[in-house]
Parts: sequence; C-alpha cells; structure tokens
Amino acid sequence: MEIKKLKSSEIADFKALINVLLRVFESPDEMPDDQYLKGLLSNRDFMAFVVKINDKVVGGLTVYILPRYVGSQPIAYIYDVGMDPDFQRKGFGQALLREVCQFCKINGFEYAYVEAESDDTEAVNFYRKTGANHELKAIHFTYLFK
Repeated sequence: MEIKKLKSSEIADFKALINVLLRVFESPDEMPDDQYLKGLLSNRDFMAFVVKINDKVVGGLTVYILPRYVGSQPIAYIYDVGMDPDFQRKGFGQALLREVCQFCKINGFEYAYVEAESDDTEAVNFYRKTGANHELKAIHFTYLFK
C-alpha cells in the first residue's frame, strides 16, 4: 500500500480518485477537464491524497486548507473520503487518515476535521474508529445557486 499527496502533474491519479469518489457517493456529477483538475491540484489551498495498491488508486480524500482570521495556523477540512468497496474494511481508510493527520501536524496545521451526515451510520462509525479527539453534532445549511 502507498499513500501519497498528489502533485499538480498527477492528473491521471486524481481522475482515478475522482472516479472512485463518484462511484462511492453515487454522484451524478461529471469529470471536469484536465486543465481544471491541474489548476485545482496547483491551488495552494487544496490537496488530494490517494491510496494505491499495486500502482492502482483504490481510494483517497481531498483537503481544503482554511486560513484563519484568529491565530496563524491553518485548519485542514478533510472532504470526500472514499475507498473502493473492494478495499473497504481492510484498514486502508484508517491508515489514510493517520497519514493525512500526520502530514497536517508536521506542516503546522492547528487541527483537521471531517464531517459526516448523522444518518450515514457507516461513515460515522468509521470516523469514530479513527482516533478523533472530539465529536461535534451540527446542522448543515446549504444555499443552492442553480
């Protein structure tokens, strides 16, 4: 198993991660073009990490870096964690989160957080097993602009 942070040139691995996430979340969204993806990976406030088995992307996550207006250490908002169903419940997701949290610690982040919908019991149970220090119940409000 290899866990790695993607560079802006690793579009193929990013697309493979996006395909895993689209399948896992049963999303109707479509793949953006390569230029957009390269720009996203070049954005200093965005990161993507993948889990590879035998050089194949089987899962990963994305991170948005949130600068703070109080304090100088950024916060990592872990977004869209997903693993191919054939590779779930084998410890790869927990290893991925440990690696990302270690990366954030080494790179001066104050903390990292991830959200899960309360009725998604599989995700909630997964995150509870990952050694998080705190659990907060919140209500999510969305404003659509379509």
